[in-house]
Amino acid sequence: MEIIANYGTTLVLLAAVVGFLMAWGIGANDVANAMGTSVGTRSLTIKQAIIIAMIFEFAGAYLAGGEVTSTIRKGIIDSNAFVGHSDLLVLGMIASLLAAGVWLIVASHYGWPVSTTHSIIGAIIGFATVAVGSEAVQWGKTLGIVGSWVITPAISGFIAYFIFVSVQKLIFDTENPLKNAKRFVPLYMFLTAFVISLVTLKKGLSHIGLKLSGTEHWLYSVAASLVVMALGYLFIGRKNYNPSDDKDMGFANVEKVFAILMVLTACAMAFAHGSNDVANAIGPLSAVVSVVEAGGAVAAQSKIAWWILPLGAFGIVFGLAIMGKKVMATVGTGITHLTPSRGFAAQFATATTVVLASGTGLPISTTQTLVGAIMGVGLARGIAALNMSVIRNIVVSWVVTLPAGAFLSIIIFWILEALILG
Repeated sequence: MEIIANYGTTLVLLAAVVGFLMAWGIGANDVANAMGTSVGTRSLTIKQAIIIAMIFEFAGAYLAGGEVTSTIRKGIIDSNAFVGHSDLLVLGMIASLLAAGVWLIVASHYGWPVSTTHSIIGAIIGFATVAVGSEAVQWGKTLGIVGSWVITPAISGFIAYFIFVSVQKLIFDTENPLKNAKRFVPLYMFLTAFVISLVTLKKGLSHIGLKLSGTEHWLYSVAASLVVMALGYLFIGRKNYNPSDDKDMGFANVEKVFAILMVLTACAMAFAHGSNDVANAIGPLSAVVSVVEAGGAVAAQSKIAWWILPLGAFGIVFGLAIMGKKVMATVGTGITHLTPSRGFAAQFATATTVVLASGTGLPISTTQTLVGAIMGVGLARGIAALNMSVIRNIVVSWVVTLPAGAFLSIIIFWILEALILG
């Protein structure tokens, strides 16, 4: 308590710096892999993807990123264990943010798409174990995270496989693929908009006080999706298609139609991601601010100060712009060759899996969901279409993320404890 009273402002400033670093890591890794399919399919250039992500990630994080957040991210440890030890909680959250941020930046440097959620959870588990004991950790939830390494990619891969097969049957394997693309792609737009709308309403806009019932979620999602489908028919119908383009690549004009869909998906996913995953950076930061402002009192939830959301949003944008290219390349081109139609199948499967997980409480990583979906699309073309060495490196990085976050967090926590608590 005395440490918080004497060094409260310093601790908040330190937490803000490492919170910005964590947001930077989220932008460099998580946002980059979410935009990777659009870049890999050449639906967007890297510059266009960064601009879209800047606008929609910032909008999602700032407008729908949340006003109240759990003090302990994902309930992985019990906040009651820190009653009377609030100084340890503050130092631990700072250590966790720095540890997770460093790991994400290292992973981004090597082009590994890892889970930002699992990075911060591993870090929190690490400091909590050495600070107050392993009994403070909810180990059952940790096992759920380990299980998600298999379950999440499997679900999204399964969905992506069948979406891609449906595209093949309805469009590519027909006598007039372009005509059928114009007919069916707006329907895929409806499905995509519907899923993204549900994600946004359920996991995003509810944070700003928009309380909707389950029925209203569905009605608003259907209404928005019908508008998107109608606009899709108009836009696709007005686009110019050159038959000579198909001489070089048999389905060039069909892929142009799907490229329109990929741009829509990229915008929507960026907004949904910003509204949800910014909490990985601002959750621990808001916990530090809340404890310091309360003079050491530890609450289960904390009010987010006005300056925290913009700090997290700017961190995400800068991280993507400066360090996002390598992870984009891994996801967009490293796992398998993607075209707009294949990229759509992967993005749609990712969004659908997120909706299913949010309804069932399944612990989920957006990164693992997307990678699993891309693998599903690759498998639809045969195992030879997958780059197994890249997949092996990605899976190893997933497994290493939790213990790496914990190890770094423990070391940093001990250093901070020695420097500040003596």
